[in-house]
Amino acid sequence: MRTQQKQGGFTLVEIAIVMVIIGLLLGGALKGQEMINNARTKRVKADFDQIVAAFYSYQDIYRALPGDNTNATAQHGGTISTSGTQGNRFIEGIWNNNSTAANSSETRVFWQNLRSANLLAGSDDALPQNSFGGVIGVGGWVEGMNGPVLCFNNIDADVAQVIDNQYDDGDGTDGSMRGFSNQNLSAGAQNNYTPAFVGIICMEM
Repeated sequence: MRTQQKQGGFTLVEIAIVMVIIGLLLGGALKGQEMINNARTKRVKADFDQIVAAFYSYQDIYRALPGDNTNATAQHGGTISTSGTQGNRFIEGIWNNNSTAANSSETRVFWQNLRSANLLAGSDDALPQNSFGGVIGVGGWVEGMNGPVLCFNNIDADVAQVIDNQYDDGDGTDGSMRGFSNQNLSAGAQNNYTPAFVGIICMEM
């Protein structure tokens, strides 16, 4: 005669313990991601502060704008842009110029000048990377803003809002810091950090 085997199963207590463990793991992961994002946001602000300080220090020392300095080579071994009008107190070129051509624009030589003057780390004219995987660039003029402006791309709405609140009025469509939804930085691209925003934030220097 076959004996009936008792089938095992999870008790309510065991299921509750598993759910608690899963909740703790998810909570820890979310908290860890929040800490990472907070650190990256602080890094964006630190980069803004460092670059702006270097920009003004360069002007104080050399009486010229980095990237637009006709005496850069003699003064600190820096390079001089082969495009644009040198010495006109305007940084010309595309803000995110990633051309590998030497001295391709004043917006790119801007970085080489600051580095060769030992005001920023590095020794070339490559655009710096920001903590969210985008680039940092400088533009001479941006729609509705007084140049030069410092721009960071690949920034999402939450981070953009925090940074704008710290430096300006929290409104991405006006003031000294603004958000843009495409690379052209035009008036039509200005964005007030809507939830779907992942774009560019620019600040007047």
